[in-house]
Amino acid sequence: MNAYIFPGQGAQFSGMGLDLYENSPLAQELFEKANHILGFHITDIMFEGTAEDLKETKVTQPAIFLHSVILAKTLGDTFKPDMVAGHSLGEFSALVTAGALTFEDGLKLVSQRAQAMQKACELQQSTMAAVLGLDDAIVEKICATIKGVVVPANYNCPGQLVISGDVDAINSACEALKEAGARRALVLPVGGAFHSPLMEPAREELAAAIENTTFSKPNCPIYQNVTASAITDENEIKVNLISQLTAPVRWTQSVQQMIEDGASHFTEVGPGKVLQGLVRKIHREAETASATFKTNA
Repeated sequence: MNAYIFPGQGAQFSGMGLDLYENSPLAQELFEKANHILGFHITDIMFEGTAEDLKETKVTQPAIFLHSVILAKTLGDTFKPDMVAGHSLGEFSALVTAGALTFEDGLKLVSQRAQAMQKACELQQSTMAAVLGLDDAIVEKICATIKGVVVPANYNCPGQLVISGDVDAINSACEALKEAGARRALVLPVGGAFHSPLMEPAREELAAAIENTTFSKPNCPIYQNVTASAITDENEIKVNLISQLTAPVRWTQSVQQMIEDGASHFTEVGPGKVLQGLVRKIHREAETASATFKTNA
């Protein structure tokens, strides 16, 4: 069975999507529509902007979403997922390509999500850190003993967990985790504590937008970050999507469940190859590939 997976923030690169724009009339039409919906020329930043330009959350998230969704649409009839999943932001890309959301509504929600997250980041100094070489249970236990807000945020693969919280708590946790035997506990260059209780203001803001958006039954199951299980009910999808901003990304568990449910081949749709690497670390025998774009779309 074929699983299609969609990357999240961090996969962006300068020049992303330019080949699609130049070689596919469909892609060009969708990128121009996106410029209109967003009210600024995101294509200029994607195609010609610096890495610094692309780092801004209000740009990064729509840019990755657009690259993934438009690439999927140029695949035409060859895009036949038996199941889909996306890492954090990538869940929106997965929902659009599976038919649960329209392109326009998906882009509007991603843009609102990015802006809400940016505002939440500005309310309190917060950050994230990557922890390598410890069992998840040990990381969870240590986080629970730290004063302040620090929680597991991204279960990326066995031995790789990202924690999220206020700056002081993250620094304290990193020290404690190193003492407990972590190979690395490295503070990441991010502007906020994504997937933690500190994103509550953003969750509330996005919840209203999601409630006012029409969702449809997806064409195939989506394995959502919050539950790591196959979901096809549109109301359940909404609830999980609202919870996603303050809940951890259960990527390890999602991939394990997809494999248990029959996935043998994982195709990453969008910029980069990060998710393919994580899938292989979760299950060494899994076949992985990048989606490749057809010029005749």
